[in-house]
Order: sequence, then C-alpha cells, then structure tokens
Amino acid sequence: MEKYILRKATITDVKAIHRLLMDCATKRLLLPRSFGELYSHLRDFVVAEDTDKGEVAGCCALTITWEALAEVRSLVVAEQAQGHGLGRRLVEFCVSDALTFGVYKVFTLTYQVSFFQKLGFSEVSKDILPQKVWADCLKCPQFPECDEVAMMIDL
Repeated sequence: MEKYILRKATITDVKAIHRLLMDCATKRLLLPRSFGELYSHLRDFVVAEDTDKGEVAGCCALTITWEALAEVRSLVVAEQAQGHGLGRRLVEFCVSDALTFGVYKVFTLTYQVSFFQKLGFSEVSKDILPQKVWADCLKCPQFPECDEVAMMIDL
C-alpha cells in the first residue's frame, strides 16, 4: 500500500494544514493563512496523508483567480515527509484539477524556482498577473517589495 495518498481536504484537516503553513511562514517560505481563510478556501486544498500515521504530511491549493487563470499556492510538505515526491504529486494534482475546470494557465509565486521549472513552469513578469496583485498582494506585508518569483505553465 502507498505510504502517502492524495485526497481533497476535509474539515478535519484544517488544523493540520494551518500548522504546516505556519511552520513554513515562520521561516518566511510562504505567507501565513488564517483559520478563516482556510475554512473559506477549503475546497481549494488537496492533502497528502501519511497512511501509516493517519496524519497530513503535505498540502497544496489551487485557487481560480480569473477566467482561464488559476494559482498553485500554499504548497508545503512536512520536513519528515520530504524526499518522496509529494511536492511534485501535490502540484500535479492541482494542475490536473485546473484542467477539470477548463483552466489552461496556472501560475505560482515562489522561492522554489528550480522545483517549479522541473514541473514545466517558466518565469514570467508579475505585471501579467493584475488580478493576483489586487486580490492578495495589496494585503501582503512584503508589498510592493515582493521577492517571490512569478512562474506560469500553459496547459
């Protein structure tokens, strides 16, 4: 049996997702998400569950931002679960989900450029993502001095 299974997140996963995200946020690897944000965007999330422990070992979200445009965000794999291809599998799950919705452009803002390049994403200018800037970036403490790299894949 597979040690890690991917599945859509459920209400019972929110605390574990929050813990994973906050661990990464304290290292400035991504932005924190409140419980309120997680509950209201729960349908966006997929989790990797450690079947041996019954625990969430990773998560990722696909958020539709505009017509034919979606964002892969909140990608985290617990330190003890790294090295099993979970990050790749989580992103691929989200990209597949985008296709299900008829969305053919997926972007991310990341510090992990080489990881996303291996998955077919290419660097793009943030200027082509005005919906993202107005929806999320204005609320970010790093705005307008964001040092994340914008990347996109055309499906």
